[in-house]
Amino acid sequence: MTASPSSSGQSGNVIVFILMAVVLIGVITAAIRSGGNERANIDQETLVIRAADVRQHASEFERAVAYLLQNGISESAIRFAHGDAPSDYGSISTTPEAQVFSRAGGGAAYRPPPTGIQVATAPWEFYGQTALPQAGSNRAELIAVLPGVTEAFCREINKTANPGGTSIPTDDGDCLNGGSALRFSNTVQFEDTGPNTLNGTFTTLPAAQGCVRCADTSYNFFHALMTR
Repeated sequence: MTASPSSSGQSGNVIVFILMAVVLIGVITAAIRSGGNERANIDQETLVIRAADVRQHASEFERAVAYLLQNGISESAIRFAHGDAPSDYGSISTTPEAQVFSRAGGGAAYRPPPTGIQVATAPWEFYGQTALPQAGSNRAELIAVLPGVTEAFCREINKTANPGGTSIPTDDGDCLNGGSALRFSNTVQFEDTGPNTLNGTFTTLPAAQGCVRCADTSYNFFHALMTR
């Protein structure tokens, strides 16, 4: 008995649906198997982007400091006050022409650090307590510090800046993250008589930017705003 055209068409449709289901199951299975790797890649990509953002922001600070110096502001008169910064840095309305974050001064933007790269959220800090390896003389530099970053972020920074290659240099001294008492301000500027010195192994010198591990096991990003 010859099959009717309608029954032949229905059989063909069933076969097509079965094949589509097989393909769909294969796609879903592959997605499930690769999902973990895709998430890891996205996390790494995010880390790379945020590391680049931190380096760029630190470079903005450096340019602002250079602008102030070119306009005749002395190195000890530079200030880092801002309405969102810790009060130790003073008031942005005080000598605005010497303020890094004032439009009348350096004109740099004050932005919080990107999320997810610090163990605990903390603002940028600015110190004059550390002499960086082969950067200028043996006097302390003016540096920006992003404190308490994650080890993964620290390694990503060093992979790019290459102060320690894939390793993380140590700072066994007072640590370049000097804490609130040493913030660069009206009362505290440069420590030149006995500055903290980084004694880790740096593959790129002078070490003007990178990430180090302090004696308290914290990881800290640094960027030289002015070498002396």
